[in-house]
Amino acid sequence: MKRTYRINVAAEMSGVSEGLIRAWERRYGVLKPKRTPSGYRAYTPADVAVLKRLKQVTSEGVSIAEAVKLLPLIKREVKELHAAASSRSIPRAPKAGKSEKWRHDMLVAAQRLDQQALEAVLDEAVASLPPVALWDEVLAPLQREVGERWHQGTFTIAEEHLVTQAVKQCVLTLLHQAPRRSKRHVVCACFPDEDHELGLLAAALRFRHAGWRVTFLGARTPAEHLARVVRVVRPQVVALSSVNDEGAEHFEQTLTELTRERGDDASFVVGGRGAEQHAKLAAKLGVRLVTTPEGWDALLGRGSLAGEPGVSEDAAGLRDGGRARELDDQAP
Repeated sequence: MKRTYRINVAAEMSGVSEGLIRAWERRYGVLKPKRTPSGYRAYTPADVAVLKRLKQVTSEGVSIAEAVKLLPLIKREVKELHAAASSRSIPRAPKAGKSEKWRHDMLVAAQRLDQQALEAVLDEAVASLPPVALWDEVLAPLQREVGERWHQGTFTIAEEHLVTQAVKQCVLTLLHQAPRRSKRHVVCACFPDEDHELGLLAAALRFRHAGWRVTFLGARTPAEHLARVVRVVRPQVVALSSVNDEGAEHFEQTLTELTRERGDDASFVVGGRGAEQHAKLAAKLGVRLVTTPEGWDALLGRGSLAGEPGVSEDAAGLRDGGRARELDDQAP
């Protein structure tokens, strides 16, 4: 299946605002993107390349009315470039140790504060691995290594932010490209005092690839607002993330507040480094902790939850690392 992007992703990738893309389509017929079954615009990589080229031309002082006269030439150039790239890029399974090399090369690039080099390595990894494997084999271990280097003092906030922002943007893009089968519904939220949402984004990515609809609330979600969302959308699962550990009493009190509004069918799972310190408390409150890729496979592979066979008792890989934003219901 050909990869496509929603208009917000196409806008970010091309540097052309959503409003301008719509205006160019409406006034000049620049692109005629297909629509998804839900009615959303779906842009191909070639469409994004055309938008980038038009932005470049108009940035050089050419009016869009004049630039559209170049469209046949631009589209032909884009088609030829994509055909050449496809002939050179037959996907192959990465060699053994390739994930380690990617992580090493990204850490070296971060040490040099070379964002372009870091993103080039990241792009290679993205093109070589499926999204969930990319997280498990490259991005999650990379984030852990960055955290360790920061604690050791060999990385500063600058290097940590450089890597984290690149990884976060990568995961967001993968999430927007993920399947939208939407058989079941999960709400993803961080603890009310938790700023780290990268691991929660990775959890959302897992859910999406397992056929779940995702409502993503993100960092610092107050208990009362989570409760309101649960009442309204009635999800099958609520996935929580706690990275910072403020102690057992704080964890128990917060988790109790967050899980008070369970609804008729909602089950709760929790993850993150902070949650991992309090597995017994989570179990006491009837909340499952998922800590490993195997735990995720048990949880999502069978669609089973608390109390059902095939689910590990350590069910919280929402590892590491407002306003609700529904990842699968952006405006067209």
